[in-house]
Formats: sequence, C-alpha cells, structure tokens
Amino acid sequence: MGERNGSSIGQKKSMFYLFSMTSILNSAPKSHGDNNPSITPRGSNLLKSSTWSVELKVFMYDLPPEFHFKLLDWKPEGKRVWPDIQTEVPEYPESTTQVKRMLYLSLSFSSLCYNRYSRVKPQEKRSNNKLLQEKLVKFLTAQEEWKRSGGRDHIILAHHPNSLLDARMMLWPATFILSDFGRYPSNVANVDKDVIAPYKHVIKTYVNDSSDFDSRPTLLYFQGAIYRKDGGFVRQELFYLLKDEKDVHLSFGSVQKDGIQKATQGMHSSKFCLNIAGDTPSSNRLFDAIASHCVPVIISDDIELPYEDVLDYSEFCIFVRSSDALKEKFLINLIRSIKREEWTRMWAKLKAVENFFEFQYPSKEGDAVQMIWQAVARKVPDIRMKIHRSRRFSRYNSAKDRGLRSAKLPINFAE
Repeated sequence: MGERNGSSIGQKKSMFYLFSMTSILNSAPKSHGDNNPSITPRGSNLLKSSTWSVELKVFMYDLPPEFHFKLLDWKPEGKRVWPDIQTEVPEYPESTTQVKRMLYLSLSFSSLCYNRYSRVKPQEKRSNNKLLQEKLVKFLTAQEEWKRSGGRDHIILAHHPNSLLDARMMLWPATFILSDFGRYPSNVANVDKDVIAPYKHVIKTYVNDSSDFDSRPTLLYFQGAIYRKDGGFVRQELFYLLKDEKDVHLSFGSVQKDGIQKATQGMHSSKFCLNIAGDTPSSNRLFDAIASHCVPVIISDDIELPYEDVLDYSEFCIFVRSSDALKEKFLINLIRSIKREEWTRMWAKLKAVENFFEFQYPSKEGDAVQMIWQAVARKVPDIRMKIHRSRRFSRYNSAKDRGLRSAKLPINFAE
C-alpha cells in the first residue's frame, strides 16, 4: 500500500496527517472464480481463506501545516510541511497521549481540532475549528483529483464523533473512517459506504494470559460514567438493576489518577465485561475488554463494529438488546447461564483476534492498521461502480450540475 505511479496524484507525498485524504486508483480485483469472495488478513488463519485480492494504491495530499501539526504548535522549517514523525512527533496534550503514530496519529488530529479549537474566543464570531473546516473543504474540492470523481475515491479520517461536524455535510461522497455513525445522518455516513475503525484500548494488554474460568472471580464488570446523555440512560437503569448482585462490579470511574490501573486489574480478573451505549453507540471499553480477554457483553442497539464483514463477533461477544437488558433479572440470568466450557471457547477466541485491534508502529501483519486498510480495499468495487454511474450523463451535464452539493439532513435527525 502507498505505492506511487506516474499519475499526477502520485506526486502527492505519502504521509499520515490531519484528515488524511486519499484516492484509490488502479485497484483491479483479481478474481479466481469465487462468486462470494472474502478478504483474509495476511498471516491469519482465523478467517475464511482469501480467493480475491486487491492492490490498493493510496496517495496523500500535501496539506498545509495548519490542518495538522500546527495544531500542536509545531512550526514548519523551510519547505517542510510536517516534522519527521519517525523521530520528532510533537507532544500531544494530556487527553490524547495514548494515541500512537501513523494511522492512529491521523485519527487523532480531527479530535484535537475539535477539543482545542471549537470554543469561540472573545472578539470572535466563529470558532477556529469551523474556519479550518471551511478552508479544508475549499482546499479539497478545488483539487483536480476531487473533481475527477466528485470525491468518491477519497478517504477521510474523522474518527472522533464530533470531528468535521460542518465539513462532513459537504464531503459526504468520500469514504469516511469513523468510530461509529451515532452523530451522522444516514445519507452522509453508513455501513455500506464507510469504514468503522476500532478505538485504541487504554488499559494494558493482558500479556501471557494463563487465567481460566475459576481464576477470574468477578462475574460481570463495568467501570465508567454511569450517567450519560443521548442513549446512555441504559447505563443508569442497569446500575440500579445490578448493583446488589453478587460477584458483579459496577462503579463510577474515569481515566484520571489511578483509574486506568484499577480498570486494568478489574477487567483482567473478570469473566464478562459490560459495553453499554453512552453518548454514542461505541466506546473504547469494548476494545479494553478484548485486550483483557474479558468476554464483552454488548448492550448497544445501534453499534457498528470494525471488520464485521469478515469477523463474526458472536464467537467472542454476547449481544443483548437494550429492551431485554432492562427486564428484571434477564441480563444476570443470561450471564450466569454461560458455563465454563462456552466461556473458555470465547476467551480463547478473544486471544486469537486481539491483534486485529492493536495499533502498532511500525504496523505488522494482521494488526489494526492492516485490517483498516483491508476494509478500505473491500470498498473499492463499490466505489468504482459509483464513479462509473456518476459519468452516465457527463457528456452533456454542465460542470455546475456535477459540482459540490451539501447533503440534506433527514427530517428526524438531531445533532
């Protein structure tokens, strides 16, 4: 991935940075006669053997520093538009220190822009975050590569649920890499068009885990914010339903002070870990559970999961509808019904898939970075079809007809 060729877009520098935008070119699938192909991560025998492959060529825009490292107060030197991230990644603010380099470095900038620059300062009418989004849209849509496909062969990393709140309405033809679709109207982002990427887990990976069913004394574990807005009311109701149950741990907690250490100890010593919808359908808690080999119990009706087209989460997760979870004794009886043999199978599967959710630098076979790019590659045939369909009437459509259009909000959509 990241190859270059002689095309004009191939002259763009290949680098990961704020709102990384790519074009997918010459990605012809090589069919071997299978009518229902699947992609298998390299180095893995956990998924169906691949009979279909895609050569993905990715080309990156040379965005000005104001859209990426300048957000970290980095000052460019000479003609350089970014530092050498091999040796000098600028220091992140405390709230984003867990973010790693390369792909996840890109995912973090959209978060940083929102967190640092969304407030309107005195004497200002609009926030710097909004102004940067406007400039980004203007820059991108002026590029010949965008105009050629109307943005359909572009990828935009906007992992933070609040990133690109305004620009997303103009850049909707592109493929987004997101954490979930909780704050997106369905005509802007959806599972057919876009790619879901995992959060980076914040607790420590359970290395050399030799635990078993009996050595994990806590049956069900949750530590986090109990009271949340939006769909988070389920957390509050479950707290009152489960707080007096034996061998169940539900408590308030955060990443502050020793919160991560306590959560690590708690999840490593628990059989099942709750992943309940909060402000958005997903959170890093699911990936904390996977890293802990603590079987996730997912109570989030609208959750979308990374790589679910090739990964069967039912093999290592328990899914419960919110309406069922809120029935008295339903959840605890369901969890208690899962005995040693079934739990052990799920625990072993967690250990087998955990690498798919690890962000590493440099990236290694079958890790999160590779899995995300493979998910992008599987979108290529649909992207190509959309581009071809968009050209049906190009012979006589005016440039204005093919221009940028803002997506319309559904009537029932509330940001």
